[in-house]
Amino acid sequence: MTLHTRLAAGIAALGLALPADAEAKLLAYLALLDKWNRVYNLTAVRDTERMVSHHLLDSLAAVPFFQEGRVLDVGSGGGLPGIPLAIARPDLQVTLIDSIAKKTAFLLQAKTELGLDNLSVVTNRVEDYRPETGFDLITSRAFSDLREFVALTRHLLKPAGRWLAMKGLYPHEELALLPAGVKVSADHVLAVPGLDATRHLIVLEPVE
Repeated sequence: MTLHTRLAAGIAALGLALPADAEAKLLAYLALLDKWNRVYNLTAVRDTERMVSHHLLDSLAAVPFFQEGRVLDVGSGGGLPGIPLAIARPDLQVTLIDSIAKKTAFLLQAKTELGLDNLSVVTNRVEDYRPETGFDLITSRAFSDLREFVALTRHLLKPAGRWLAMKGLYPHEELALLPAGVKVSADHVLAVPGLDATRHLIVLEPVE
């Protein structure tokens, strides 16, 4: 099965209706990630077929839960889930932040090559980042435990905003340690085509 066939089948299985050029851009992103990964170690997954399920489809499975607005992808690394999200949802304004310059150099290259006008890249520690406008949604795929995630990013969340944390197994212990003033508003179990593993999207929101 080709990468294109594998990706198309996965998108169909997820029931996603993507822009006409989305699949081509996703495959171009995958090729770029594979190329840079040989030098910069952006991801532990080396096989491009596994990247389709473990990276692209894993990120795309969360797409239906992102409403319109400004999104911050914290500790974006190789651009996951932010770049697939920006490709799938041109209506979103997606900002990728990472403190490691070699990673943000890759993200900037991907933005340019893929023509993603709705994507911004920031090189900074998230706790030091002070943009003029906050974010409606803050997401992370592999940044830290939930307590640290919300503590380091709370100043970046709009009053009615939410955190969308991508996790594997349901994080009982992490949720038990959430700081006061933060609650779980939803837990979505994600079925990722080609990935034999449990995935959860934990939605958190501040409590007055």
